[in-house]
Amino acid sequence: MNLMDFMNSDIYSWVILPLLIFAARICDVSLDTLRIIFINRSLRYWAAACGFFGVLIWLLVIRQIFQQINNPACFIAYPAGFAAGNIVGLIIEGRLSLGKVIVRIITHLKSEELVSALRADGYGLTVLDAKGATGPVKVIFTVMERSDIERVVETIKKYNPHTFYSVEDIRFVSEAVTPYRLPGVSRLRNPFASRSSH
Repeated sequence: MNLMDFMNSDIYSWVILPLLIFAARICDVSLDTLRIIFINRSLRYWAAACGFFGVLIWLLVIRQIFQQINNPACFIAYPAGFAAGNIVGLIIEGRLSLGKVIVRIITHLKSEELVSALRADGYGLTVLDAKGATGPVKVIFTVMERSDIERVVETIKKYNPHTFYSVEDIRFVSEAVTPYRLPGVSRLRNPFASRSSH
């Protein structure tokens, strides 16, 4: 069977082509998710590259859809790939861990050990006395790389396991003391580095 006969066969039209559309749709939606993330992180060149390849893949998929206008398997593969692409894009975004976040820690317990541990790891902290609903509390603010959240949360749970904390993305920060700004440590980081490197 030559290539043209294969492309006109039922197995190609009802199995191979829908799977290709499904996979391509995952790719283009994942790229679009990353494009939005890169825009929010002001990584314009990465955003432009994702936009270019995402639209290119989408055009190729749409072309196949219109050529198979009477094939319901292709119509099912298209939205299924869109749904899966959103999940894959978010998983990739979680692995990339781009940008900085602000962590707010509110604790009723003695916080000296926690503060000392975070500062020993190189994080700049702002510690405030405040009054909560049930009495005096310590409020601790710190800005860090998004990839460090898991590490810092482990430190919080180690020293103050029942502490309340929240994490919020920030787009711009003028200055932040982090381990990557300490003397002797490179500030250049690969955005695609694995989180397991810590």
